[in-house]
Amino acid sequence: MDKDKILSALGLCQRANLLVSGEEMSLEKIKSNQAKLVILATDAGFNTTKRVTDKSKTYHVQVIDILTSDEISKAIGKANRKVIAIKDQGFAKKIKSLL
Repeated sequence: MDKDKILSALGLCQRANLLVSGEEMSLEKIKSNQAKLVILATDAGFNTTKRVTDKSKTYHVQVIDILTSDEISKAIGKANRKVIAIKDQGFAKKIKSLL
């Protein structure tokens, strides 16, 4: 697993406007089948983790929880992000291949 390449891909994805960040926005994309991959911070709270993983299982979206909220926040340039949803299949496939 190459965290630096994953973080770099997340930054590119953010600049291309192909991801949403935040719990509510991510849950909306999961429900509307627009989320191809969900990244959940390892230090997310119990309720956030449960809501995101349960909804992702229901809609068959893979959840990755290998990054901290600080790493996610720095990669996408937004403060205090615990959940992001990637909307593009290409970026999702690239990040999965880096695991």
